[in-house]
Amino acid sequence: MNLNTARVFVRDIALARRFYAEALGLKPHAQDLARGWCVFNAGNCELVLEAVPADASAERQALVGRVTGLSFLVPNLHVAHQDLKSRGVEFTAAPERQFWGGSVAGFRDPDGNRFQLVERDRA
Repeated sequence: MNLNTARVFVRDIALARRFYAEALGLKPHAQDLARGWCVFNAGNCELVLEAVPADASAERQALVGRVTGLSFLVPNLHVAHQDLKSRGVEFTAAPERQFWGGSVAGFRDPDGNRFQLVERDRA
């Protein structure tokens, strides 16, 4: 098996597209904003943003603004952290060394979806 797609749910697809493209620097390769979706190249995986309409059920609304469990691998966490902060990315946790040898920092998108940056130990 090969994980090839991760989905993230948002409220405002145009705002989300700008954030992921401009603030995070991901490259979009397909979209239909009128239908509420866009797809980004995210390394070995595609990241799909899907809009949840305001009149959607409470169950669908609950998909927006949560911990995604998704991590972006970076070669230097402190450099990536400072770069993204300068682009307006809101961090929820500063870079911190982990017991397993790497380091992580948490951030969120404009809809409150939470992610991590990860730097693995080079050893």
